[in-house]
Amino acid sequence: MADPIWDPAQYLRHAGPRARPFADLLARVPDLPAGPPRIADLGCGPGTLTELLARRWPTARVTGYDNSPEMLARASGGQTPGGGRLEFREADIRTWTPAEPHHLIISNATLQWIPGHADRFPDWIAALTPGGTLAFQVPGNFDAPSHRLLRELAESPPWRDRLAGALRHENAVLTPSEYLSRLTDLGCVADVWETTYVHLLEGDDPVLDWVKGTALRPVLTALADDPQAQESFVRTYRDALREAYPPTGHGTPFPFRRVFAVARKEG
Repeated sequence: MADPIWDPAQYLRHAGPRARPFADLLARVPDLPAGPPRIADLGCGPGTLTELLARRWPTARVTGYDNSPEMLARASGGQTPGGGRLEFREADIRTWTPAEPHHLIISNATLQWIPGHADRFPDWIAALTPGGTLAFQVPGNFDAPSHRLLRELAESPPWRDRLAGALRHENAVLTPSEYLSRLTDLGCVADVWETTYVHLLEGDDPVLDWVKGTALRPVLTALADDPQAQESFVRTYRDALREAYPPTGHGTPFPFRRVFAVARKEG
């Protein structure tokens, strides 16, 4: 299956709730080693959150990496007021290896798209300066109705042949304990935790609108050449989501579990 085609406008429709986990992750990143920091943001998307890195470390050279031309077209770099630089480059995180020492490598809601992503940790940590940090956040909701119903529909007889291999499975991310073990085995002091946010979404079919920007992208991409089939799949999935996430008088509650890790390389 081809990589998903991303829609920045759809993704940013829920920019506020999507930004909160990044802010919570960034708040736990410790002070970086001395010197103008070198920072990489893996899976930067449209770059809106990458800008927060340049604000916290105004002298840093910050590079956002993503493999989506559509997302990168929305990103804007340049010299920062503190004398640092913000830039964006196209790269495949599955094979990306730093060409120089980094003070911070951070990733927000990206590694779940990379099978075996924990196997990349040794290379990334090896590229950190002593006292540098690897920090990431991944969704931990692959057993939630939003994802389970999507997989069940894609694996049903009408769709299984066309969508085989398109979706990630429930083991797309590791457990918090497994991440802790991987990172400490690599000589890091690691802080790993999980949080379940309960977003109160507004509008008609808001959970469907949310997943159209993320989890549903592989299906939309696979069926892009058949609008009728795409519409049929989305309609059936929408009906299942309506039952799984009924609205209340105040909006539609959408629980969303996320897993965080901050690993500091000892030096």
